Amino acid sequence: MERSAGSSRRSRRSRPLLGGAVAVLAAGALSVTGLAGSAQAADINVAKNAGFENGLTGWTCSADSGTTVSSPVHGGTAALKATPSGQDNARCAQSVAVKPGSTYTLSSWVQGGYAYLGASGTGTTDVSTWTPGSTGWTQLRTSFTTGPSTTSVTVYTHGWYGQAAYLADDVEVVGPDGGGGTDQPGPAVPGAPAGLTVGTTTSSSVALSWNTVSGATGYTVYRDGAKATTTTGTSATVGQLAADTAYQFSVSATNAAGESVKSATVSGRTAKSDTPGPGPSTSVPKHAVTGYWQNFNNGAAVQKLSDVPAAYDIIAVSFADATSTPGAVTFNLDSAGLNGYTVAQFKADIKAKQAAGKNVIISVGGEKGTVAVNSDASANAFSDSLYALIQEYGFNGVDIDLENGLNSTYMTKALRSLSAKAGSGLVITMAPQTIDMQSTSGEYFKTALNIKDILTVVNMQYYNSGSMLGCDGKVYSQGSVDFLTALACIQLEGGLAPSQVGLGVPASTRGAGSGYVAPSVVNAALDCLAKGTSCGSFKPSKTYPDIRGAMTWSTNWDATAGNAWSGAVGPHVHGLP
Repeated sequence: MERSAGSSRRSRRSRPLLGGAVAVLAAGALSVTGLAGSAQAADINVAKNAGFENGLTGWTCSADSGTTVSSPVHGGTAALKATPSGQDNARCAQSVAVKPGSTYTLSSWVQGGYAYLGASGTGTTDVSTWTPGSTGWTQLRTSFTTGPSTTSVTVYTHGWYGQAAYLADDVEVVGPDGGGGTDQPGPAVPGAPAGLTVGTTTSSSVALSWNTVSGATGYTVYRDGAKATTTTGTSATVGQLAADTAYQFSVSATNAAGESVKSATVSGRTAKSDTPGPGPSTSVPKHAVTGYWQNFNNGAAVQKLSDVPAAYDIIAVSFADATSTPGAVTFNLDSAGLNGYTVAQFKADIKAKQAAGKNVIISVGGEKGTVAVNSDASANAFSDSLYALIQEYGFNGVDIDLENGLNSTYMTKALRSLSAKAGSGLVITMAPQTIDMQSTSGEYFKTALNIKDILTVVNMQYYNSGSMLGCDGKVYSQGSVDFLTALACIQLEGGLAPSQVGLGVPASTRGAGSGYVAPSVVNAALDCLAKGTSCGSFKPSKTYPDIRGAMTWSTNWDATAGNAWSGAVGPHVHGLP
């Protein structure tokens, strides 16, 4: 969300829509996005100089965009660093020898800006996967099958035009030897994981974490000796458990060579089902309108919370402020900028809104927010500080609007910890940018799926993005019914419940740099998704009557325009089936 009036982010070119696997909630456990099973023990890594230990030997980078660096590296002593330009995406590629009619698993560790990994010339379906950027090493994985006469395939990495440099290391193309052999030593069966620890527990789930195992590509979690779930990370939450019951958990590490012995067993007990949470009660309706309230003056109408129209069911106070402690946030009411609005009045207005059945939550991030949750310590600080704000001000929950990067592993831990403290009534909303929800492999999308059982709604920002791809693979321009419905379809088909999908739009032309749509367009998109009527050229394959509703930036810009947005969209949302 933008603090400055009418500011505009650079429009992005449309990105490839990825056909990666979608995370599915498996019975009995939290599922983790996965790919095809491990390669056979006889398979090899057919990529050469896969760790860039020999510079760029075997690799070709467009426009001389690539080099090797000694730090940071994922493994060994070197990694690839490639820097895109305005007209070049820093593509680095290698031709590998493959066996016809065979399946290969393609993976690489990446860090930095937008990073893509793919294979072309497969003879069947070319593949790619990507991440919008990360501050730590993230593994990209996909797989492909070669055609009946294919003997070589091009594998590549690339970034995105004009974006930050990306790093890549330890590329693997694991499958049958295509005649070129390998210069990589074969993997050994990994050792057993250590440090298995029980984290947050609820009446139906137990969170677990453990230490990283060198050489492992995945982990298998066991509950009472039976397989419960698998993951590529070092944490998982086992769900659908009985209340007030003790369970025994262990974990093993896996890679292409096989599975390790199981770790030492730990015991975890679920909470009692009748344990009340200490947080405030909530009353989010089936169809809800969310509005961001500005704790600053940027030229929009200055408001007290009491000025926010009754059409808004969720009011997101913008924004919490970062502190000197990594991950921790606080809130500082801008009394001077809000014409002398006092903390006492603010707290009283929160209670009044709640008495009227509304929910007031604290938003973290915004366009200039710099809150980083990328470690266990920062996750704990994030959770603890937010819970302290909930206790102090009576907020009903939290909104995640981090537009400068998000780590799904630690944000998941932080939000689950906060939920355990605040209780089941906690409202959790998200406001990702359009690019953040283009693929289930993105960190924002992964976070939403990881906390699906406690997530209220994702109000994606359908603005300041330029043209993007819809779920049908076609490019749509922002500012249209099709842009709203075809991009919402990605979330609906990607694993979110319809009740967890909302349409985020500016309240006026001054509320964003681009992407404003008239309220009638928002209402048409909601009708298209909920009832299959008023659609544009794109029409979803089915209807979603439980679609949650709409969000706007901001209640202040809405007031500046005479509350035209909430006056039109509010009644329409509340009138949905």
